Parts: sequence; structure tokens; C-alpha cells
Amino acid sequence: MLYGEVRPYGNFRFVNFGHPPPLVFSAEYRKFMDSDRNRMVQFLPLGVQIPEDHPDRNKYFSLEPRQGSANSSDVAELTLLSPGDIFFLYSDGVYDGSDKEERRQLESVMRDHNRQTPKDMCNALLEYALKRDDRLRQIGEQDRIDDKTVFIIKRN
Repeated sequence: MLYGEVRPYGNFRFVNFGHPPPLVFSAEYRKFMDSDRNRMVQFLPLGVQIPEDHPDRNKYFSLEPRQGSANSSDVAELTLLSPGDIFFLYSDGVYDGSDKEERRQLESVMRDHNRQTPKDMCNALLEYALKRDDRLRQIGEQDRIDDKTVFIIKRN
């Protein structure tokens, strides 16, 4: 789950509960911009606990039960600076956030479709992800196929 609020002037404040981190596509530079992931707190998915010996356990900063309410240091913020910049939110069935070649492919889809409506961009990204699933089936890796959700926020 990811909860976020879009603020005036392109600020997107969010709290992340196990979701892949959002990407920002720059209309000016026509690529995904690097963001400091060390400044993004990531909580465990709601209702899920990871065993102490699990290799992904160190990806999560807030494994212990909270003693108090969340505060402003738990909220990440990204900013869309220019008109046409895009927040790209997605589920791990579209992109798990780790494969650099996959990110380049998604960036190419964004470059080809970033001037279209958010709905058309979402459809193009989902179509790409479904083609990727076909390749996974062909090589016998169906277990890597997962749900697909894409959400686009575009600054006008």
C-alpha cells in the first residue's frame, strides 16, 4: 500500500507500506530522474511480517512495532518541477524496482507516450508488462508473473 497526497506546485508526499518506490519521469530530460531512496522510509506491507533470517529484511527500516504515531520524518516527498513531469506508480507485476534493463525499457515506453493522456500512458505501460509476461511464459518463468497496476500523475 502507498498513501500519498498531491500538493499544489507538484509536491507528492507519501508513506510507503511495502510498495515499489514511485518513479519521476522528467518531460524536459525525457527520462526517469534519480531520487534518493535512502531518504524514503519504507514500512512493511500492512499485515505482513518478514522472518529475521529473510534476505529482504534489511530493506525495511521500520520492523519494530511503533511506540507512537507516525510523524513528518516518516513521510517522503517528491516534486514535479516542470509541466509535463510524471509520477509513475506501479505494482511489482509491472516493475519490481530492481532491474536496470527493465527500467530502461519502461523509460522507453514513457518517452514514446509521455505526451499522451495519463490513461493512454497507463494502457501503453500495461501492454508492455503483458508482453513481458508472454516472454516469461516462453522461458518457463510463470512464477515471476504478478498483478499489474499502473497509476500516472501528470503535471500540467
